[in-house]
Amino acid sequence: MTSDTTGGKADSLIHPGVGGGLAEVFRQRFLLKLLVRKELQIRYRGSVLGLLWSYVKPGVQFVVFYIALGVFLGLEKSPRNPEGLANYAVYLFSGIVLINFFTESLSNAARSIVGNGGLIKKIYLPRELFPVASVWVSGVHFVPQLVVLVAACFVAGWHPTPLQLAAAVAGFVIVAMLATGLGLLFGSANVYFRDFENIVDMLLMVATWASPVMYAWTMVRDKVGAGWYFVYQLNPITIGVEAFHYAFWYPTTDGSSAIPPNLVSLWIPVGLVASFLVLLLGQWIFRRLEGRFAQEL
Repeated sequence: MTSDTTGGKADSLIHPGVGGGLAEVFRQRFLLKLLVRKELQIRYRGSVLGLLWSYVKPGVQFVVFYIALGVFLGLEKSPRNPEGLANYAVYLFSGIVLINFFTESLSNAARSIVGNGGLIKKIYLPRELFPVASVWVSGVHFVPQLVVLVAACFVAGWHPTPLQLAAAVAGFVIVAMLATGLGLLFGSANVYFRDFENIVDMLLMVATWASPVMYAWTMVRDKVGAGWYFVYQLNPITIGVEAFHYAFWYPTTDGSSAIPPNLVSLWIPVGLVASFLVLLLGQWIFRRLEGRFAQEL
């Protein structure tokens, strides 16, 4: 503690290793850019395909799910199966690109503090940089997948309205805030207990199936009833995926397919608020725990 020469009052104590939170991260955008570049270089070092893996892996995933669910299990609408989903390929891929962004973001963010332990122990910089950089790297991988999705939508006769495009942006923001908040939470907790890495892996395994990526929301409503479906719909990932379906898949159909009631007027605002609250919770827990990162690492 030092004296203030102007007023003679002592400055307040500052906890060592505690920064200014997410606001400081974006004030130091240059460091964020460097971390994102470093993560990309490390990930593709020695790789022949490099960033092309952003196309290959989701492409293989899409083919497997499309054949298994769309063809074998009959979710694709056809003359033999008029109750199926029209343009199921677009429906499936629009959900896959968003859920892949979430799973990659959260998985890497939850491991980012421990993975950068050597750097954290040597110098001080905003610790939130590492989870946020992980989400940004996932965003870099998300962009080429989105380009492929848009191209496929145009081939399928895509005719979106401004409201539907806005819904796509809102859906991405919902999932990005959720991934960042959970990444901060689990990334900080993982420093103290490595079990949280396995907890995150289990959550991500459930997340893919706990949202309507591969099946229609009407299947859930018909099986569990309106009451439990309301609980199911509270999941921000479900809201984000449905927003993507509304923006990319629905405009390729004849309009007879069902979209969750009040998606734009109710559920998207609920998703934005819920994800923002998770972001605040993650930041609060992160700041409570970051003071001992260097010692624990």
